[in-house]
Amino acid sequence: MKYHIVTYGCQMNLHESEKIAGILKETGYLESAPMEEADIIVFNTCCIRENAENHAFGNIGALKKLKREKKNLLIAVGGCMVQEEGKAKLLKEKFPFIDILFGTHNLFELKALIERKRMQKKAVVSLLEERGETEDGITPVRTSYPNAWVNITYGCNNFCSYCIVPYVRGRERSRRAEDILREVQALVEAGYKEITLLGQNVDSYRGEDGTTFPELLDRVASVEGKFRVRFMTSHPKDFTEELVAVMKKHEKICKHLHLPVQAGNNRILSLMNRRYTREKYLEDLAILRREIPDCEVTTDLIVAFPTETEEEFADTLSLVEEADFSSAFTFIYSPRTGTKAARMEGRIPEDVAKDRIGRLIALVNSKTREKSARYVGKTVEILCEDFDEKKGMYLGRDEYGRMGYFCSDRDRIGEFVDLKITEANGISLYGEEA
Repeated sequence: MKYHIVTYGCQMNLHESEKIAGILKETGYLESAPMEEADIIVFNTCCIRENAENHAFGNIGALKKLKREKKNLLIAVGGCMVQEEGKAKLLKEKFPFIDILFGTHNLFELKALIERKRMQKKAVVSLLEERGETEDGITPVRTSYPNAWVNITYGCNNFCSYCIVPYVRGRERSRRAEDILREVQALVEAGYKEITLLGQNVDSYRGEDGTTFPELLDRVASVEGKFRVRFMTSHPKDFTEELVAVMKKHEKICKHLHLPVQAGNNRILSLMNRRYTREKYLEDLAILRREIPDCEVTTDLIVAFPTETEEEFADTLSLVEEADFSSAFTFIYSPRTGTKAARMEGRIPEDVAKDRIGRLIALVNSKTREKSARYVGKTVEILCEDFDEKKGMYLGRDEYGRMGYFCSDRDRIGEFVDLKITEANGISLYGEEA
């Protein structure tokens, strides 16, 4: 029997899909296969933005014909969208051919849910209000070599007014530091070259023994071997000089910080419940760049938050200039049912929102191109991650997150390569082995 997994959303979801693959293998499914050839199809959904939900609904609905043709095909839908209030009921009504529905808190139950479905005709629906067991006992089928993701926290306590995460992933829980270190050690011994520590807010990590995130990061980077360490996502309210000191101490820690600011105006930041100001954010960047001058910062930005004025949007544009981000993920505000912001008045008209996102993207892209152009003529170390069939070139990132492409007459995936940059194109670099 074969499986097929469809994943939406963030790195957390991508890693949880690796865990789902591990459960499926334990259940008796041997390998991944194209959707048409699979005996079970699992959707791991996202509900952070409306577009992610719409894509999932469309793709699930498209399986009706395949389900009719393959009577024994199992269709399972899990993840954040299922955990969202009322969505499991809606999915069951809209798509009665779904066999299994499960949430974010009981991924570990998937094997038992499959076995239950095999014994009964009706659909199996299982949701927990709070996370039960952790997934520490699951052996993931990792699909991202030479990169590996390692969860350090689950859930979130921040309750930003626009964000659904605390409602669908629950309150924050930290894994034991010793368990994390054992996982990292095993990955390094298995040949993985880049470890990314994952959490909705890694900075607020707190182990059972009181270990803080900077202390955990220090211990992870002290593991012997040639590998890189990344972490995401950080919350500006929890930024500390201790974290900067640890980043400066270890060459293994990439000199790259993803620090989502979301907006450049203090009134909007307050409405978002971000609990920091524009001034504090810029002060923290100044500390970071004083201690690690070459550290690159990326961010997330939301435009058209309820009641945002043109002048307040201009504050976001000016922040992009002042903060000198190397790149940014940009979004139009998307209301999520159940969040505080969804009940706010002052929705921004769609044409205004589209105009603002267009101007923001243009500015971000111009800054990104400027930074990429500075690479030309320099030699950088990249970790080769993959081969681009269309371009006929290998690709990988430097420690700052820039993607570099190059040609080679042998397989370089999983190797560190010194690349002399000959051309820059937007966010991408092109070069030849030095």
